[in-house]
Amino acid sequence: MVTHDELRLLPWAGPDGKPCYLSTNTGDGFVSRLADHVEEMQLRMASKLLEEALQVLTDGKAGSDELSLLVAQLAGALKDVLRVGTSRGHRLEASEPL
Repeated sequence: MVTHDELRLLPWAGPDGKPCYLSTNTGDGFVSRLADHVEEMQLRMASKLLEEALQVLTDGKAGSDELSLLVAQLAGALKDVLRVGTSRGHRLEASEPL
């Protein structure tokens, strides 16, 4: 049986928003490579969104609708980044020698 520590948290949610996990002995399978690609894309998107948010805040001309949209986008990006960090942290812990 596979323990929770041996599972990789994937960067997307399953049905009903539940976390998806991958059980694998290697990190070079198709789904692992796809997950790596999605994580990198999520991190790049979050970085770009942060730059845009800082620009909007510096400009000071955004209305409440624009700020509401920005907050929603930032919350989504933060959720993605936290999932990536959690997944990578678990994989680092699993790879440390006992």
